[in-house]
Parts: sequence; C-alpha cells; structure tokens
Amino acid sequence: MTLVNVTLNQVISKNITQANSFFSRLKGLMFSKKEKKSIWIKPCRSIHTFFMNYSIDVLYLDKENRIAAIDQDLKPGKLGTYYPGVESVVELPSGTVEKTRVSVGHEVKIF
Repeated sequence: MTLVNVTLNQVISKNITQANSFFSRLKGLMFSKKEKKSIWIKPCRSIHTFFMNYSIDVLYLDKENRIAAIDQDLKPGKLGTYYPGVESVVELPSGTVEKTRVSVGHEVKIF
C-alpha cells in the first residue's frame, strides 16, 4: 500500500502494511527488526512502542484521514499520546515526518 499526502501531493511511504485484525493490530511492529517498516493500524486510537528496537514517527488520523496529531521520534518502551477523535494510526520510520514536511491538518490517502 502507498501513503500519500493529498495536501502536498507527495508520497510519504510506498511500503505500508495494514493491520486490521485483532492479532495484527496487537502485534503491530513489536519484535520487528527492520527500521524501514511502516504500518497502518485501523481501528486504533493509541499506540505503544514496548518490545520495539527502534524509534518511530506516528500519524494519528481522524475518520476523514486528516492528520489529527503527530508523535515524532517516539522511542522504544514509550506510550503514544491518546488523542480523542482518532480512528487510525500510521507508524513510520523515525525521520519521515521531518523529511516529508507532514503536519497536523494535512489529508492523507492510503491505497
């Protein structure tokens, strides 16, 4: 799957996997060794980085796929912030937000 910032007409990531079952959402990126992985977790309102070996950037999306909030460089062993109104979360390699200039209010599309 591909994640595109519709607001900036820019590809954010070309290798997004989707986690929409109970077990795939539960596992997320835990125990993964590749820092280049990206995952879209839906439904999801908050995340953690327990049992992860690397930092991630996190996009919190509302029901219209607008970015409601962002956590940058969330270190292993931490809780992400809970944001009301969030419907799904995209976990990206650390540095992606800065590199792509993504910001709150931007609309994204995943296909």
